[in-house]
Amino acid sequence: MSAPNIQLPGYVKQLVTTGKLDIGVAEKTVKKAHADKISVLEWLFHQQLVNAKDLARAASDEYGISFVDLDAIDIRPMVADLISDEQKQRLHLLPIHRFGNHLLVALADPIYLPNLDDVKFATNLKPEPVFVEFDKLQIYLANGGGFSGSASSMQVSNEAITQNIALDTRDIKKQEADGEEVEIISFVDKLLAHAINSKVSDIHIEPYEKNLRIRYRVDGILKVIATPPIGIAAQLTSRLKVLARMNISERRVPQDGRIRFALNEKKNIDFRVNTLPTIYGEKVVMRILDSDSATIGVEKLGFDPKQQADFVNALSKPDGMVLVTGPTGSGKTVTLYTGLGMLNTPETNISTAEDPAEINMPGVNQVNVNPKVGLTFAEALRSFLRQDPDIIMVGEIRDLETAEISIKAAQTGHLVLSTLHTNSAPETLTRLLNMGVPPFNIASSVHLIIAQRLARRLCDKCKQPATVPADILRDFGFKEEDIGKFTIYEAVGCSACSQGYKGRVGIYQVMPISQTMGRMVMDGCNSMDVAEQAQRENILDLRQSGLTKIKQGITSLAEISRITKD
Repeated sequence: MSAPNIQLPGYVKQLVTTGKLDIGVAEKTVKKAHADKISVLEWLFHQQLVNAKDLARAASDEYGISFVDLDAIDIRPMVADLISDEQKQRLHLLPIHRFGNHLLVALADPIYLPNLDDVKFATNLKPEPVFVEFDKLQIYLANGGGFSGSASSMQVSNEAITQNIALDTRDIKKQEADGEEVEIISFVDKLLAHAINSKVSDIHIEPYEKNLRIRYRVDGILKVIATPPIGIAAQLTSRLKVLARMNISERRVPQDGRIRFALNEKKNIDFRVNTLPTIYGEKVVMRILDSDSATIGVEKLGFDPKQQADFVNALSKPDGMVLVTGPTGSGKTVTLYTGLGMLNTPETNISTAEDPAEINMPGVNQVNVNPKVGLTFAEALRSFLRQDPDIIMVGEIRDLETAEISIKAAQTGHLVLSTLHTNSAPETLTRLLNMGVPPFNIASSVHLIIAQRLARRLCDKCKQPATVPADILRDFGFKEEDIGKFTIYEAVGCSACSQGYKGRVGIYQVMPISQTMGRMVMDGCNSMDVAEQAQRENILDLRQSGLTKIKQGITSLAEISRITKD
């Protein structure tokens, strides 16, 4: 007669279902933990069968209770001290935040959920549980609440922050007087600093019916960092709108703003903030604008040697147009500003029109367009031409008027840099034709078109060789004579990276407009004709450029497949 199946806790079933734990191992673990009289979760962690974050997320999914990263929370001693150190250790939990008569309580193991009754009795507050990572909670509990140290080495000076961020002090004083917003102020400061130190490009704060979700975009991929209670959504949004100088009483229409955040005494980081009304509240997206990204140097962009030479050659010309194309978030602005950095000398007059200016560059005259007052890209360009410019950058060519003025400037002794939203370099020429720009003007003014994407770099610490059949490599685009002469690597994942990747590199199609291409434009050719001519001139398209990065061991087959067309 077979032994009966062992009853698995719900969160362990979640781990088995998601493939993070083998069913046989799970059953043995439950049996062993019961025999040793310790919790199943603690046994799983100490035996290194499942990492702390996966344990916390599984418990969160099973019980419908929010998951919070303790490193993103600034825990105030006056909140944590609502119960004694002895109680924290005995109850295996930690008060981390207070909202009126509600108390946010962090715990790592679901078996201690009944202990919330003791917290309610001791504090006369309504406890709201959140799951956190087991190891981080142990650090806080071992430190008597975590105030002699932190689960993270990140330190933020609130005094420096308040000195460098423009605030409406009347609103802040009112919030502090309410007694519920003091911790929100600290939470926002910690969230912004944590995002900067985590090399995040965007922060998404999204309210839903039953929870609030905070996501980071890291290396182009969104990932959930915390799911706080929905009750803090309005307070969190109000705090961010105050910092961004928005109208906090207006919740019906989208708003734009900007926050200047002092990471330390020497470094300020700007955030571009946008709010969007949704059915459950205002969604907030913050883009981190770090001017240091404009000084990475042309060698680090990811160009092949020939591509870099073509880019530098186009920038060295006294006139003409250089266009960079690609989807939002593909690094077009960094490419343009890298070029501007090479051209930015005391002898050169450079003006830019942007919506808005994302990177500050001393020595460059930067203008934010404002259509509400009539300052469009076209109007800014007209003004530039009366300002004796040498180089003009237009944030984006969106319409025929802007395109015509830009081309006129390129034909009259000015170097013009700009962007368009197309998928490839050849499609940019047909896009200009479809806008209504005469073919002769395109052929005579456009000198170089760059299409680009950003691919995630494989983590050097954990990437490993992969075995890929030759027929798949051929289908992917590799030449028969190259197969077997290089090593394919795949993502693994470790503590030093995100899902096996760390950082990003540019993938480019750099297409100088040859005389043959110019004649093809004059003859009304389509983008497919230009693409075929580019291949005849040995210009790599985006997929071929990506293959080079794969052969160099920089990125993976899966990543190039994700960002380029088949």
